[in-house]
Amino acid sequence: MNKNIYESMKAAVAELATTAKLQEGKLLVVGCSTSEVRGGHIGKDSSLTVASDLFTALSDMQSEYGFDVAIQCCEHLNRALVLERHVALARGYEEVNVVPVQHAGGSMATTAYTIWSDPVVVEHVKADAGIDIGDTFIGMHLKHVAVPVRLSVTEIGAAHVTAARVRPKFVGGERAQYNEALK
Repeated sequence: MNKNIYESMKAAVAELATTAKLQEGKLLVVGCSTSEVRGGHIGKDSSLTVASDLFTALSDMQSEYGFDVAIQCCEHLNRALVLERHVALARGYEEVNVVPVQHAGGSMATTAYTIWSDPVVVEHVKADAGIDIGDTFIGMHLKHVAVPVRLSVTEIGAAHVTAARVRPKFVGGERAQYNEALK
């Protein structure tokens, strides 16, 4: 196991989970290029070993905080997502028929599909927060309105890391008042 990758992932997810108030019933979307983590070009140097280290750290944080996880596949599967079946069913997501593999889905999605006992793939989710490792573009899978989260962990391995949380839309007008706890 690469301890640096594991610890960086664990720290980034813990910080996002705290900032975004991720807990039971909340969904975190994860986009990840293991190629970028390794210092390569996205889609050109995929690694199941790196994915395993990242997935282990993610699973450890999921156990601690209680949130659900969706792992984004690569563009060869149109950025579909791997979830545990009970998570997809609880949210009413429609299953699609595809099995991610290392070079058509990506190493992280392949790892999730292999490790979870009852995985499914869906086309779309509306997540409460997201972490993007290697500029894989997860924004399409976040609820409106996405708010950037500036993490202290800005790289995992050689990959650029960004994150976001969501907040409810502000509706009304200049006379409207808002719940400060939801900002």
